[in-house]
Amino acid sequence: MKNTLQFLFAAAMIFLASQLAAQDLVYKPKNPAFGGDTFNYNWLLSSAQVQDLTSDTRTKTTSSRNSVDAFASNLNNLLLSQISRQLISDQFGENGLQDGTYTLGNFQVDVATTLDGLTITIFDQAQGESTQIVIPFF
Repeated sequence: MKNTLQFLFAAAMIFLASQLAAQDLVYKPKNPAFGGDTFNYNWLLSSAQVQDLTSDTRTKTTSSRNSVDAFASNLNNLLLSQISRQLISDQFGENGLQDGTYTLGNFQVDVATTLDGLTITIFDQAQGESTQIVIPFF
């Protein structure tokens, strides 16, 4: 009986072993850039944007300016543009631009005749930056 039981157990093991089959492991990437499903693109992009800690907060605040600040900024730009046009037309007109210092809002404009030509130095008093323009003589 002991031999029969061992024989039946061995036969059952052989039968079960023949029924077992292994499965191949297949790797499928999620990222569409590496061969994954293209429908994952929007999900991956939105996940990355939510986790982005390096986004610039200044762009969000400048886009939410009120209309009064925008109007004041546009008016300031228009006035500075008109004054600069007038300075250029005076330089190339009949009277010419006189040497001296002009104050235009936050800007100080120094006009001087040098050996290189007409030198215009624009100093931004609010930010402490300056720009120099040299118009050579011909």
